Amino acid sequence: MIHQARNAGMALATFGALFTGTVFGQDEVVGPVEVEVEVDRPGAENTPALDEMTPELDEAVRKGLSSLAIIQNADGSFGRGRYGKHVGITALCALAFMADGHLPDRGRYGTVVSKALQFVLDNATETGLLAAETSHGPMYGHGFATLFLGEIYGMNPADERVRDALGRAIRLIVNSQNEEGGWRYNPVPFDADVSVTICEIMALRSARNAGIKIPRETIDRAVEYVRKCQNTDGGFRYMKQPGGSAWPRTAAGVASLFYAGIYEDDAIERGLDYLVKVAAPGVGGRGPGNAHYYYGQYYAVQAMYLAGGEWWGQWWPTTYF
Repeated sequence: MIHQARNAGMALATFGALFTGTVFGQDEVVGPVEVEVEVDRPGAENTPALDEMTPELDEAVRKGLSSLAIIQNADGSFGRGRYGKHVGITALCALAFMADGHLPDRGRYGTVVSKALQFVLDNATETGLLAAETSHGPMYGHGFATLFLGEIYGMNPADERVRDALGRAIRLIVNSQNEEGGWRYNPVPFDADVSVTICEIMALRSARNAGIKIPRETIDRAVEYVRKCQNTDGGFRYMKQPGGSAWPRTAAGVASLFYAGIYEDDAIERGLDYLVKVAAPGVGGRGPGNAHYYYGQYYAVQAMYLAGGEWWGQWWPTTYF
């Protein structure tokens, strides 16, 4: 579950600490299971970087959460305009508060998290899809919202509302996996891309850690799909079909392998090396002004955090200065 210590601080990095359970290996999407926790893998949660959190970063987190709380909508959702009433955005915002230790009705922003949870539950359908009225290509939002429900359920397995919605949401993900092993914008098993696929893998891992059984075959097929999207240079393309590498989706590809329970693998090493060469902060003018920068950093920080060691020690300090 989400680590609630302050040294988890920044929301992006904290997402990397969500998934410290065992590798997937269950047979069906029903019932709770006992979760064993790995303690000796090389993530930054076990070996934090020197001065990983500073008073200045703590203050930045405080200001960020304060600003975020102010813009929550009356119905508990987050987002405006085209992205208003969006379960995915709402889930990500709620996870940011949870990363700082605020839980439903607990902590300074407990009410914010509770309202966000109610919004997501209000938009849980009988089919399992988590989507509000303005959603377009709903599997993005569905993945993030399912991730959120998994974290909530893991902390309070007695909440039947969350368990029911989470169980249906997971079944929808399993049933909409396409023949290649991935997912795309809509809950139908037709095509797939790396970007949506990682959202579903993260959701499955969170649910697994919370005690929801996940078919091993679903994860094996997802891993195979991600592997087939990697190019010879170590970068990842958008889909399995031929295409060029790009660092944002490479970060997503590497992170998805970690979340699938693969911690040591040539595909991960080559992907991390590609990220350092192409997208390390400051390299080639990479910065907030570049296209997909924040999307890329969202996954790159997670990938480096889960890799730990020198990967994390070199990446993290250059990210926040």
